[in-house]
Amino acid sequence: TMAHSTALLVLENFIGGKFVPCSSYIDSYNPSTGDVYCRVPDSGKEEVEAAVKAAKDAFPIWSSKSPLERSQILNKLADLIEHDLEAFAQAESKDQGKTITFARTVDIPRAVHNFRFFASSILHHVTECTEMPSMGCMHYTSRTPVGVAGLISPWNLPLYLLTWKIAPAIACGNTVVAKPSEMTSVTAWMMCKLLEKAGVPPGVVNVVFGTGAKAGEALVCHPEVPLISFTGSTLTAQRITEKSAPHCKRLSLELGGKNPAIIFDDADLSQCIPTTVRSSFANQGEICLCTSRIFVQRGIYSEFLKRFVAEAKKWKTGNPSDPTNDVGALISKEHLEKVRNYVKKAQAEGARVLCGEGVDPLALPPGNQKGYFMLPTVIAEVKDESCCMQEEIFGPVTCVVAFDTEEEVIQRANGVKYGLAATVWSGNVGRIHRVAHRLQSGLVWTNCWLVRDLNLPFGGMKASGIGREGAKDSYEFFTEVKTITIKH
Repeated sequence: TMAHSTALLVLENFIGGKFVPCSSYIDSYNPSTGDVYCRVPDSGKEEVEAAVKAAKDAFPIWSSKSPLERSQILNKLADLIEHDLEAFAQAESKDQGKTITFARTVDIPRAVHNFRFFASSILHHVTECTEMPSMGCMHYTSRTPVGVAGLISPWNLPLYLLTWKIAPAIACGNTVVAKPSEMTSVTAWMMCKLLEKAGVPPGVVNVVFGTGAKAGEALVCHPEVPLISFTGSTLTAQRITEKSAPHCKRLSLELGGKNPAIIFDDADLSQCIPTTVRSSFANQGEICLCTSRIFVQRGIYSEFLKRFVAEAKKWKTGNPSDPTNDVGALISKEHLEKVRNYVKKAQAEGARVLCGEGVDPLALPPGNQKGYFMLPTVIAEVKDESCCMQEEIFGPVTCVVAFDTEEEVIQRANGVKYGLAATVWSGNVGRIHRVAHRLQSGLVWTNCWLVRDLNLPFGGMKASGIGREGAKDSYEFFTEVKTITIKH
């Protein structure tokens, strides 16, 4: 009915400090019900052109502000988001399908922290200076913002990953055109409503909503956007690299992972099992850092498997707005189908599905029958060359296999095209250092998972990306360095 459709939330682009309606829209679904609940602008060249112009116009004033002035504005924005934390968490949960608990405790607090962190770190960078007395010269470096930054963020941690880009970009004095995922645009739009109150001048942060193929492409191809920061799939990153090559753009690409957990027979299983269940199934397994290949030393393999499956079965799947649930809905119908197909392939290859998809009944409340839900799924006896062990599934699915020796497990853990994160569980500190050193992985957690210090470099090796982000790394990415020589 007409009455129903008018009740839908309709988002607008945010360009030059104003909300601007768009000529066409895309439907966005509530993953926990399968219903359309929001309309997102289907932006293209024209909208991106307007946003880039606004960002260019705002650049001279914003880039000439002192780091302290920008820092105060970032802190104000953090306070405003924190003040509305509950509304942001509700919106993120509804839009993305993640549990309200995860949105409240991880996504929104981290988005707030991203602004505070870069508001602080921008005040503490120093440039280099060297002297050459014999030549009567001294050299020093200066760093200046690059210009208009193009920021493209994904659907799994929508505000969390968008702010992880916006905060360092504007802290360094750049202006931005951001494109969130068309599937999860609501919290970005809510953030836009707070920018003026925080003191962000018009045009410093522009948000253009739409698809990668249209809006993302226009942004990547724009000759006046010298820099692109992208988080998403390796496939899209290849396209971004090709499209930006003629313009010699600077790229930061944070891509997928097929992250191993390596569990030696001297691991403390009372810590290891609950943490590895979390590292496999948190946020429905839709985090690039989730562990999807678990290598367990043969001596403890059967005990580990038994306890791991028992723990995984305790996780409750259902309505994301119920705070007692641990697993929400997957992002879309298509994505759920893709994840289910991996489980079917594993079964066809003779692997054993120990719990979850197709094995255990999934009981959902009446309002969530059409939602995109899937139980935490554990697969055993998968061959290393199986697509389930080689490709990123990005759902609540993990594969558990046995290994014998340290040397063997290092080779097998490194035997994929990705290299983002790894976890190692052992009580032997010498072994931990040896294994961590040899894993081809941008991040290695030992006896823990997802403990982050934003000061330190974040990013992946191999097909997991190019570049690093962090206090120093993001500062270097979002600024141009110049070496100045003075003869006296």
